[in-house]
Amino acid sequence: MELVCPAGNIDKLSYAYAYGADTAYIGLKRFSLRIKADNFYEDEYKRVIELKKKYPQKRLFCALNIAFHNHDLKMFLQNLDYFKLYPIDAFIVQDLGLVPILQKEFPGTHLHLSTQASCMNKEAVKMYHSLGFKRVVLGREVSLDEIREIKDACPEMELECFAHGAMCIAYSGRCLMSAYLTGRSAQSGFCSHSCRWEYDLGTIKNEELAIRNEKGGVITAEAAKEIAQSGILRLQERQRPGEFFPVFEGDDFTAILSSKDLCMIDHLADMKTAGVDAIKVEGRMKSTYYVAMVSRAYRKALDALEGKISAEEAAPFIASLDDVAHRESTTGFYYNRGDADKTTIGASDSPYLLAAAIGQPYSDAECEKILDAGKKLLSDREAELSAMHPNARAAALRDLEQHPEKKIKIAEKHEGWKVYPYDALNRVDSGTELEFVSPSVLYQKVTGSEYEFINPKTGEKLDWVNADHDCAIYTGVPIEENTLVRTKDVDYQEGVIRDRGR
Repeated sequence: MELVCPAGNIDKLSYAYAYGADTAYIGLKRFSLRIKADNFYEDEYKRVIELKKKYPQKRLFCALNIAFHNHDLKMFLQNLDYFKLYPIDAFIVQDLGLVPILQKEFPGTHLHLSTQASCMNKEAVKMYHSLGFKRVVLGREVSLDEIREIKDACPEMELECFAHGAMCIAYSGRCLMSAYLTGRSAQSGFCSHSCRWEYDLGTIKNEELAIRNEKGGVITAEAAKEIAQSGILRLQERQRPGEFFPVFEGDDFTAILSSKDLCMIDHLADMKTAGVDAIKVEGRMKSTYYVAMVSRAYRKALDALEGKISAEEAAPFIASLDDVAHRESTTGFYYNRGDADKTTIGASDSPYLLAAAIGQPYSDAECEKILDAGKKLLSDREAELSAMHPNARAAALRDLEQHPEKKIKIAEKHEGWKVYPYDALNRVDSGTELEFVSPSVLYQKVTGSEYEFINPKTGEKLDWVNADHDCAIYTGVPIEENTLVRTKDVDYQEGVIRDRGR
């Protein structure tokens, strides 16, 4: 089965490919249902072309899956020449109005039907095949048994199904809750994930509820909250008696329609048997760390399924999904609808923070230049002190004695060590234990004595690093290409849901 992974920007596209995706799907500005992702614009097509040259066997899909209004269609037509600059292998669409346009303007590019079209039966699949679609991304509500029936009825159509990521309480994600509450329409790519929000249970103006029970008593707001916290409350839509959604009441919030996340990594054999040609990971708005770790886990799982590696080799990489921000998981509708109906509470969380991305090592000559720059910096400082009046020099030395952090510290040569560009994403103090993760290395702990942070322009050692700082890491630890650096999140507590903002 093909592994299709998300890429919300050019860096995520690079890591999706490096960490095992066969294909990555992207969005272009204004025409994707993940419009809050960075998406692709301006001259980034040049970097995409270079990536495709680096990974010639990898494919690139482009999501054009918004519900198009007339003005959207007009803008799309105005941007056709720009779209043609990208090496796109397939467009993912839900709006049939785009089909003749794409067939005319991109004759060599495949058409894939978006899951937003809610295609879930064999006759619909046959119809889309007759329209020229190469692949259908089936609606999340389809079961494995139904997939098998569809594949048997239309074997020439490729079937792609979601295997991992956030699920939506709405039918195939066609939700108006966000538009109703915030004016941000999910169908135009602005979903605010209102179903995940935590709602207060109370009364208007904090007045007591004027609801009388059978005995004629008054239910107070305090009593109502106690009832909600008991776990007995359920939502039931009038026209669907017997279908219940739990209402979870916490100390200071209520969760009503928050679905669990999908995770099928332990059931890939069943998906393959059902006739699935490609599995898809949700998450163009997720972090680089998420994209890399989830792509890697599913790559290893698929390799084990295909006999390329053993199940024992794949197991620790599959288990590493717990190291990624996630919520409670479910198998969705694949086996039993009841599994999908179970809701949960809280935001996703992870015990790790992504600290940095490490680039290709500097050459030996470049490393020598960096170390020499440090030596020059130190000698210039010594010359500056020597040139001072004795009293001024004495004062400067006393100040350095009282404030040792002002002393210039330079990197010294260590045999076997190399200097690597260090793209810092979060603050890390020198000496902090780091963990390197890469496409083939589960993780490698690196103690504070095994590396130094240095300024690659001056050769000066750094006490800490942060985003937008000139920084490199000097270490003797072997580093694989596309290595990411993570650190333990000291505020993380297993089992405790933190409010990480929306």
